Amino acid sequence: MRHVPPPAEELALLDHELVRLDARRAQLLDRRAWLLSVLRAPAEPPRPWAPAAPPAARPYAPAAPASPAHGTQNVLLVLGGLLLAVAAIAFTLFSWGEMGIAGRSAVLAAVTAGALVAPALLLRRALPSTAEAVAALALVLTVLDAIALHAVAAPGTDGLAFSAFASAVLAAVWTLYGLLLGRLRTPLPAAVVAAQLPLVFAAWASGASATGFGWALMVTAAADVAVASWCRGLAVRVTACAGAVVTGLGSLALGLGLSVSADGVSGAVGPGALLLAGAVVAVAGAWRAPREPAVLGGVVGGFAAVAAVGGVPAAGLPWDRAVVVYLLCGAVLPLVLRSRMVPRPVAWGVLSASASVVVGAVLWAAPVVAAALLGPVSMTAGVWSGAPEGFRGALGLTVPWSESASSPVVLVVAAGLSAALHVRWPRTLPEKGWRATAGAGGAVLGCGAVLALLAVADAPYAVAVGVELLLVAALLALTVRRAADAIAVTFLGCALVAAVSVGLLGLAAEPATYAVSGALAVLFAGSATRSRVPAVRSVLACSSVMCAIAVAGAVGASLGWSAPHTAPLVLVVTAATVLLGARLRTPVVAASVELAGVFAAVVAVALAVTDAPFLALVLGLCGVLAAATALRPERRLVAGYPAAALFVAAAWVRLAASGVTDPEAYTLPVSLAAFAVGFVRRRRDPAASSWAAYGPALSMTMVPSLVVAWGDPHWLRPLLLGVAALVVTLVGARLRLQAPLVLGGSVLALDALHELAPHVVQVFDALPRWAPPALAGLLLLAVGATYEQRLRDARRVRESFGRMR
Repeated sequence: MRHVPPPAEELALLDHELVRLDARRAQLLDRRAWLLSVLRAPAEPPRPWAPAAPPAARPYAPAAPASPAHGTQNVLLVLGGLLLAVAAIAFTLFSWGEMGIAGRSAVLAAVTAGALVAPALLLRRALPSTAEAVAALALVLTVLDAIALHAVAAPGTDGLAFSAFASAVLAAVWTLYGLLLGRLRTPLPAAVVAAQLPLVFAAWASGASATGFGWALMVTAAADVAVASWCRGLAVRVTACAGAVVTGLGSLALGLGLSVSADGVSGAVGPGALLLAGAVVAVAGAWRAPREPAVLGGVVGGFAAVAAVGGVPAAGLPWDRAVVVYLLCGAVLPLVLRSRMVPRPVAWGVLSASASVVVGAVLWAAPVVAAALLGPVSMTAGVWSGAPEGFRGALGLTVPWSESASSPVVLVVAAGLSAALHVRWPRTLPEKGWRATAGAGGAVLGCGAVLALLAVADAPYAVAVGVELLLVAALLALTVRRAADAIAVTFLGCALVAAVSVGLLGLAAEPATYAVSGALAVLFAGSATRSRVPAVRSVLACSSVMCAIAVAGAVGASLGWSAPHTAPLVLVVTAATVLLGARLRTPVVAASVELAGVFAAVVAVALAVTDAPFLALVLGLCGVLAAATALRPERRLVAGYPAAALFVAAAWVRLAASGVTDPEAYTLPVSLAAFAVGFVRRRRDPAASSWAAYGPALSMTMVPSLVVAWGDPHWLRPLLLGVAALVVTLVGARLRLQAPLVLGGSVLALDALHELAPHVVQVFDALPRWAPPALAGLLLLAVGATYEQRLRDARRVRESFGRMR
C-alpha cells in the first residue's frame, strides 16, 4: 500500500527537491563557463575543476536558503497588492460619483467578495504568498466598504459612533475570516489592531470624561492581555502585547494624573479604581509571560497598586504626609512575595517597584539629613562663638523645615523595611548579596532618621550633641560585635561620619569642644581595644589619634597660645603614638597608629612654620621622636633616615633664625662628631650604607655653606667650599662610597654654576639670537649619532654606582 503524505509534508518535500535541482543547475552553468574560458584561451593550461558539493539534505525541509526567485516573487506580490489598494482607494474617492448607487454597490460587493474568496482558491493551489497578498487587499477593501456604507447608507449618523461600530464589525469579520483560513497570517493580527478602536471611539462619541476614556483604554488592554496569553499565533500575540502596552500605559497615565490632581478623597476614588484595575491587568499579563516581560509587568503592577491605594487617602493630605502614605503602601507590597504561587519574575518586578517607591521617598527626605550633616561646616568661622539654643541654630542652612516634618517618619519606615528584608528575606527570591545590602541600607537610614529627627524637632543644642555621641557609641558597639562583613563596614562608616558631624557641631562652644573631642577619643580607643579585626582596629585607633590632635589644639587655643606655640602640644600626641606603637603586638595596627602620629607631627610643623625658632624646636623634637622609633629593629630603616634629616633641618632652621652668616663655626664641630660616629659604625658593620654613616655629617656642613655661598659676593667662601666638595667627591670615588660621591659632586657642581653664572650670562648676551638654537641642534645631532654608545656608558655608570655603599 502506497503512503500518501499530508499536503504540508509533500510541499516541504517538493521544495527540497527544487532546491537540489537549482543547485545542480548552478553546477552545470559553472562547468559551462569554465569550458568557454578554456576554448577562448587555449594557450593557458586548463585548471582543475571540481563541482560544488551539493547541499546537505534534511528530510522534508530545504537544506539551502531560498533562491532569489522567492524574494522576487514576494516583492512583486507586495507591489501588486499596494497598487491594487491604491487603485481601489482612488476609485472610491474620485470615481465614485460617476456611477449610480446600484452600480457602486455591485462593483464594491463583487470586488470585495472576489478578494475574500480568492485566497481560499489560491491556498488550494499551493500559492500561499499570492493568497496573503490578495487577503491583504481584501482587508483594505472591507475598510473602503465601511467608508462607502457610511457615505451612502447612513450619511447623517455620527462619524465617531459609526467608526466605533464599523471597527467592531471589521474586527469580528477579520477574526472569523482568519479562523476559517487558518493558513493566512494577516487577518488575525489585523483584527487585533481593529479591536483597539471600538471602545475608544465609543467613549469619544459619547463625550465621556477622562475617567471614562481611561476605562475604555483599560478594558481594551485587558482584552489584549487575554489574547496575548491564550492565543497561539506569534504574530497575533506580539500585536496584542503591543496594543496592551500602548492602551494600558495610556490608561494608567490618565489615572495617575487624575489621582494626583484630585481635590479630595471622593475625587480620588474613581482614578484609584482605574489604577487598581490596571495593576490587576498588568500582573495578569505578566503571569504567563517570559522572564523580562514578566518583570516589567510586575513593576508596572506594583506602581499602579501603590498609586491606587495610596492616592485615595493622600488626596486630602499635604504633600509631606502624602509621601508617608505612598511609602507605607510601597512597604506593604513585599507581602505579596510571601505567597509561593507568585512566579519569581513577577515577584522580582513587584519587589523592584516597592524598592523604587522607598528610594523615591528617601530621596525626598535626603535634604534634611544633608543639612544636619553638612550644616556645621558652614559655621566653622564662628568657632567658640557660643552655643546656640537649638540644633538648627548650629546648622546655618536655610531649609523649609515645616514642609519636611515627615522626613524622620519616612526614614524610620524605610529603615524598618530594610531591616525586615535583612532578617526575613523572601524565599521566592535568590539572595545573591541583596540581604547584606538591605542590612547596610537599614543602618544608614536609621542614622539618617536620628539626625533628621533632631533637626525637624529643633532639639536643644546639648541634647543634640549628647544624642549624636550616643549614636556614635551605638554604631561603634555594633561594629565591634560583628565580623568583617559589609554591615560592619557600614556601621563603621556611619560612625565616622557621625563623629565628624558631632565634632564640627561641638566647635560652637569651648566646653562642647573638649567634651566631644575627649569623648570621641575615648570611644574610638575603647572600641579599638575590643575589636578583633585588625583593619577595623587600625581605623578606630587612627580615629582616636585624630581626636587627640583636636584636643591638643583646643588646649593651646584655651591657653591663648599662638599656632607655633601650640605645635609642641600636638607633638605630645606623636610621642604617645611612638610609645603605643612599640607596645602593640599587631603589626598592622602598630603601623597605622604610627602613621597617625606622623600626621600629627606634620600638623605641628605646619603650625610652627611661621616662627623660625619654634620651627627649629619642633623639627628637633620630631627628630628625637624619629630616633626613638628607629631604636626598634623593625623601624630602623624607616625612621633612621628621617631622624637624621630632621636633625639637620632643625640645625639649618636654627642657624637661619639666629642670623648666622658663618654657619661653619657651628656645623663643622657637629659634622666632625657625626663623622666619627659614622666611621665607627662602618668599622663595626662594613655592610652599613654610607648614607647612614656619613650622610648626616657631610650635609650638616656642606648644605648650609652652599646656601650662604650663593649669596656671598666674595670669592673665598665659594673657593673653599669648592675645594672641600672636590676632596669629598674624590674620596667617595676612591673608596666607592655613594654618599660622599653624590653629596660632594652635587655641591661642587652647584658651586661651580654659581661662579660661572655671570660669565655665562655675558656670553649669551654677546651671542646672536640664532646661536643658541644652532648649538642645541648640533648637540642633539651629536647625541643622536652616539646614542647607543651613550646608553652603554650610562648603563656602566649605573652599575658602578649601584655597587657602591
